Amino acid sequence: MTESTPGPGSRPRAALAMSPDVASAVLDTESLTTLAALCDLAPLPVLDDLSTPRARTVLADVDLLVTGWGCPPLDADVLRAAPRLRAVVHTAGSVRGHVTDACWDRGIEVSSAAAANAVPVAEYTLAMILLTGKQVLETARDYRAARSRPEWLHTPRSVGNHRRTVGLLSASLIGRRVIDLLRPHDIDVLLYDPYVGDTEAKELGVERVGLAELFRRSDTVSVHTPLLPETRRLVSRELIDSLRPDAVLINTARGAVVDQDALTDAALAGRIRAVLDVTDPEVLPHEHPLWQCDNVLLTPHLAGSQGNEWRRLADLALAEIARWASGDGFLHPVRRERLAFLA
Repeated sequence: MTESTPGPGSRPRAALAMSPDVASAVLDTESLTTLAALCDLAPLPVLDDLSTPRARTVLADVDLLVTGWGCPPLDADVLRAAPRLRAVVHTAGSVRGHVTDACWDRGIEVSSAAAANAVPVAEYTLAMILLTGKQVLETARDYRAARSRPEWLHTPRSVGNHRRTVGLLSASLIGRRVIDLLRPHDIDVLLYDPYVGDTEAKELGVERVGLAELFRRSDTVSVHTPLLPETRRLVSRELIDSLRPDAVLINTARGAVVDQDALTDAALAGRIRAVLDVTDPEVLPHEHPLWQCDNVLLTPHLAGSQGNEWRRLADLALAEIARWASGDGFLHPVRRERLAFLA
């Protein structure tokens, strides 16, 4: 048992801190019942403003905060109002929006459901790699217009997924999951990640390459790097221009990692194709030309957990709370020193 966990037979006092809509979506009745069995749970409604008198009353004796999308920052002022707070369990991915330096300075333990959220993003990525490799979307569009079957023996050899080369930008949680999902397929995987050495790349079953080489050699590039000051527009015009003709760029990370003007120019020129689950801004202006670009598929940040996938987030968070409450510690801890590597 760690010093920060409850003693034997005691139940931690917990509260929910997230937007009410998020709580309703992610934590169904069964999940809330399980949570209430693990903790002395503060009565609803959830805390979405930590400055109110009610919030300060709840925070005064809370040991654990269960957070989600819409949780306000846990800054020094909030922590002063929560002298007993020892742990934060996040029911989503990144904790950067609410876990502040003040939390790390106080030694608060943090866990995240990022591993659970990585699953649907990786599945989406795999699906898009295979669909774009087979040119399913374009062929379906042309088939609908022609209403006759094309001469299949004239299919270009660029169509298909046999020995296709896929380049992954970052061996993040999601990037590693994509590597796992690609293993059964006859696909060559390149990886650019400056924090992965040759030995680890060999263990992952990928070829470690430089950034320029990844773009030059790949048929498909999939972006999985977090947005940091040093990764903003990391996918530059020079890199986009170096892509093979008809190459595919998939972005499920953050829109600002890519030079969107350069991407737009290349797509409108018909040089490359793109699958963009994220853009910069998150919703493009109505008049943006990418809306009308036939070789670009735009989806509304849908790769991450949605619908029945929210239950996976809740289940992981509940398992983490059970471990922490019993003194076993988190299985999915978030470490301050690793924060810069997380999306």
